[in-house]
Amino acid sequence: MSLIEKAIQQQQANQQNQPQAASVADTVTDAATTEKVHKEKSAKPLITLDLDGLRQKNFVSLSAERRLINEEYRVIKRKILNNAFGQLSTTLHHPNLVLISSSRPGEGKTFTSINLALSMALEQDKTILLVDTDVLRPSVSKTLNLTLEHGLTDYLLSDSLSVEDIIYSTNVERLKIIGAGRPHHLSTELLASEKMLKLSREFAERYPDRLVIFDAPPLLGVNETAVLAAMCGQAIIVVEENRSKVSEIDQAASLLPESLAVGFVINKAHRNQGKGYGYGYYYGAE
Repeated sequence: MSLIEKAIQQQQANQQNQPQAASVADTVTDAATTEKVHKEKSAKPLITLDLDGLRQKNFVSLSAERRLINEEYRVIKRKILNNAFGQLSTTLHHPNLVLISSSRPGEGKTFTSINLALSMALEQDKTILLVDTDVLRPSVSKTLNLTLEHGLTDYLLSDSLSVEDIIYSTNVERLKIIGAGRPHHLSTELLASEKMLKLSREFAERYPDRLVIFDAPPLLGVNETAVLAAMCGQAIIVVEENRSKVSEIDQAASLLPESLAVGFVINKAHRNQGKGYGYGYYYGAE
């Protein structure tokens, strides 16, 4: 065979292989496009909180404006942060997990939880995770006007959801939220499960600069709250001035583990201080 014939055969062979190479390239491109589309579909949207609307409803403001409620929650959060990350933290079990509850419904526990989360998000070296654990009567999402695809109970019931699937970032840089998820008749069993215990441990230990706020059901008549309290290092009982009964407050406090650092926030306390009306204050055992 002459050199010319060999060259012709080689050229024909190259032409036959060229469509196959193009097909492989197309397959790689299609796979990359599919993966990109999948990631775009699975990515959770950023949750936008109506900060101006919250400010108008007397929640803590993230602006530079000095407001009385901001000053009062600075006092409240400082005690909690000292317990979580100061010297006392070595004596508490999971001191960065904080349970917020009340003796009865309607005393302001969710108002307090959200305000603490907003106030603590102003800290420059801390991240805040607000978790709605009131799975029968979720109030965090309702108050913030949020619709979240997945929440806590969905994660506890699922074998496919990850923790990242239920944590939503917000337009407040250092604030993340977990919703309650769908209501479930076995809410106590879910919150007392080994999976929930592992989740709380991950919350406490994975990020050393994170403080987790659990907006929990009222203590009286709800078994879930005492179960959750055993996983935390701190608890705050919200008390409504001129409404909460001392006997009920004592009974609620008695349901908490003795190892917790327990404090009280007096809500709806109209104390004229020359600048407006106060919303409460914090005191507690260390």
